[in-house]
Amino acid sequence: MAKTKEIQRRIKSVNSIKKVTRAMEMVAASKMRRSVEAVLKTRTYSNLAWLTVLNIAGSIESKEGIHPLLDPRPQAKKVAIILISSNRGLCGSFNSNIINKAVDSIKKQGNLDTDFILIGKKGLAVNSRFQYNVSAEFDKEDFISEIKEVQPIAKMVIDDFLAKKYDKVMVAYTDFINSVKQVPRVKQLLPIEIDSDDEYLGVVGKGENVSTTKTYIKSKEDKYLKSDKYQYEFIYEPSPDLVLDQMLPRLIEVQLFQALLESNASEHSVRMTSMHQASEAATELVDELVLYYNKARQAAITSEISEISAGANALNSK
Repeated sequence: MAKTKEIQRRIKSVNSIKKVTRAMEMVAASKMRRSVEAVLKTRTYSNLAWLTVLNIAGSIESKEGIHPLLDPRPQAKKVAIILISSNRGLCGSFNSNIINKAVDSIKKQGNLDTDFILIGKKGLAVNSRFQYNVSAEFDKEDFISEIKEVQPIAKMVIDDFLAKKYDKVMVAYTDFINSVKQVPRVKQLLPIEIDSDDEYLGVVGKGENVSTTKTYIKSKEDKYLKSDKYQYEFIYEPSPDLVLDQMLPRLIEVQLFQALLESNASEHSVRMTSMHQASEAATELVDELVLYYNKARQAAITSEISEISAGANALNSK
């Protein structure tokens, strides 16, 4: 009897957990739909903003030399990585994947002196597990709707880069491919490399089809900007340098904003999947426990019948 009561308690406990995971799955699904909608609305703008800046920067020559945000620093000594993680757990390997990707990136660059700028509480693992310095932490909302929410972060890293506190600024985020596939990625924000061979540089949210997408967008530009019949010359007012001064900081903001949207969509997708799997596992466990309970109960009934029969036989024999 004690064994059946223990199984009943466990069945009740697992059912309670199943209700929680099912509720969390529904909440994550709702947040995922909103996040994915926001990602899809801004991807084209973000990627075309990058190509627009490349066209401007490639077609002008500053009288004062190369723009400070475009100036490469070959002998990089200190790097900042903006790490976008989640505030809560129960989202599978989402946080561990992006943290490991950031750490691998540091090793590939020769273990340069690195500071982390955290967006999301779970990113603190880079300090507790890997002993990297955390120079700043920013709150992360479950749903990001306006670019002004990343402007303080963008301003801080731009100012630090111009002050030569950092020679490179990277962003580590999780690229949203679809609801079942998300890819951790580390991308360079500063300095902006116009001639880089990195096909993912400046392009956010296109996953494995980045090359094809960039070629397609570029071909559309070539169709209108490099016609055999016409030659186009762009006029910038008040001047190309001032236009670039205004556009480059905005580009950093847009890129960081899009990376945050991608990470949010990925986080909610992973959490929805994890909670769905947890609910299914709880259902399977309850089914097994019910089977064990029925077997234990049947065994107890059989044992009681045997004892009664043995007692009755003993009385009859007297």
